[in-house]
Amino acid sequence: MNNDQGMKEEGQNERVAFITGATSGIGRATARIFAAKGMRLVLCGRRQERLENLELELSAFTEVHTLQFDVSNREAVFKAVESLPDRFSDVDILVNNAGNAHGQDPVQSGNMDDWDAMMDINVKGLLYVSRAIIPGMVKRQKGHIINIGSIAAKEVYPNGNVYCASKHAVDAINKGMRIDLNSSGIRVGAIHPGLVETEFSKVRFKGDAERADTVYEGYKALQAEDIADIIGFVVTRPYHVNIADLLVFPTAQATSTLVNKTEL
Repeated sequence: MNNDQGMKEEGQNERVAFITGATSGIGRATARIFAAKGMRLVLCGRRQERLENLELELSAFTEVHTLQFDVSNREAVFKAVESLPDRFSDVDILVNNAGNAHGQDPVQSGNMDDWDAMMDINVKGLLYVSRAIIPGMVKRQKGHIINIGSIAAKEVYPNGNVYCASKHAVDAINKGMRIDLNSSGIRVGAIHPGLVETEFSKVRFKGDAERADTVYEGYKALQAEDIADIIGFVVTRPYHVNIADLLVFPTAQATSTLVNKTEL
């Protein structure tokens, strides 16, 4: 490696990364990966205590700023982004990770509050945060946006109706972003995980831990760290390389509904 390359890589490590849904799962694992690379971090979430604990942990490796807000609250999103100190205000990497799934009912008996929660966070929340961050990237003519989707963005499965619709929307928004931002030199890509063992199923089944655990029985699911490692790879490619759309399964999974649960 020549000196110019070394200086360039060191500069990359000074980038500011803004991560939503940073208090658990893929968001938290990604924060740890980025901290190890020396990136300055803006960590966002709804649970203040978890944000404080993560800031304490990662401040040993890098500079950390936390923002406590709900991505589905438009006013709170813009107020939070506008409050960023100068040291964190020029966001280089946006990881739109915040999302949720509520319930697993057929559409004819679906809980409409669940529908609202999924569309508000998975779709509108992603849009609000992106709208608050992207103008700065356009002004600087650089940036990298990673949208976390799902296999549900590519397939529809029984009783997944509105959740799948929300993730199909993320897929469409990701493609639209890439088109709209092409002239600005901003990289845009989506990572679509299959089954990942996080708090996802506990939230979907409204705290029913026993039911949630059955989702991951009989095979080795992806771990949050697996997806975070991929995100770390994606954002450290040379700038002319954009990984635009990536689907990631555990080896035991072939489709959203076909999982080999006899491998263990």
